[in-house]
Amino acid sequence: MKAAIINGFGQVPQYGDFPEPLPDTNETLINVKASVLENFDKGTASGKHYSSHQLYPAFPAVVGTDGVGFTHDNKLVMFRNVKPPFGAFAEKTVAAQVIPVPDGISPAKATAIPPSALTSLLPLKYSARLQPGETILINGATGVSGRIAIQIARLLGAGRIVGTGRNRQSLEMIKQLGADEVIDLNQKDEQLATDFRKAGGTNGYDVVIDFIWGHPAEVLIGTFIPNEVGFAKRNIRYIQIGAKAGGDIILPGAALRTSGLQLMGIGRVSKEDLMVELEQTWEWIKGDKLYMDIEEVPLANIEKVWQREDLAGKRLVIIP
Repeated sequence: MKAAIINGFGQVPQYGDFPEPLPDTNETLINVKASVLENFDKGTASGKHYSSHQLYPAFPAVVGTDGVGFTHDNKLVMFRNVKPPFGAFAEKTVAAQVIPVPDGISPAKATAIPPSALTSLLPLKYSARLQPGETILINGATGVSGRIAIQIARLLGAGRIVGTGRNRQSLEMIKQLGADEVIDLNQKDEQLATDFRKAGGTNGYDVVIDFIWGHPAEVLIGTFIPNEVGFAKRNIRYIQIGAKAGGDIILPGAALRTSGLQLMGIGRVSKEDLMVELEQTWEWIKGDKLYMDIEEVPLANIEKVWQREDLAGKRLVIIP
């Protein structure tokens, strides 16, 4: 079969021939229809992700972790937990977990939208517990996941949504997707801090979901430091998701003591809750309530698309 193959960490995948997989007991053979290419795939294949050696215990190996395809009885399913060395970017793979895809959803949407949607939906609903009418800031809203987060925040009833980014054209796009106000991160720190405070309004932010971290997060968190004596007047539930602007920040103690700042990650989510929210995501997709800019590209072009940097809010889907 044809597949995207690496012979070591850090390599650009090459299109070539790879042995076809044979499923063991409790595994499903999948004829792959579409697989989403995310930063996670590049990170794990680089060898620098904490799960790299788990996903690639030996080489050569096929890259890619998630996708959709047909089972032997011609049912379209989402597959997860592929068995090394058989990844998702291939004509066939084997997986330990398959989830039926509802009728009326294209393979491209079925593989591209749910991962990004759940990345926002789960922490907003189960960790931050976003309430109707609350104010939310989405740091890094112009990326694929940030754009989806804006839409999900609106669907969950957020009262005011503020989005940040560096691309002016993309900032205008997120207004169309539901952002009430946008902040351009390409400013000096003092002006950026002023804009953060102004956009938060009189009562500030209830929830922050951060896809970029790094220095922009330092400036934002600095605006939470109170300028008067007293206890916190509200809680700021801050969800750290991505790190496109840097993996580490300097965090002043004063930003925690009486600001009400609560730092958290995606948090614990049960398998039962995950399936409930996946069903909700399917319903939103079927109802055209979640928009994503998707480009389908042939598997044969994997070497070229792996190195593309002109995405600007677009998600690539690999088609065998």
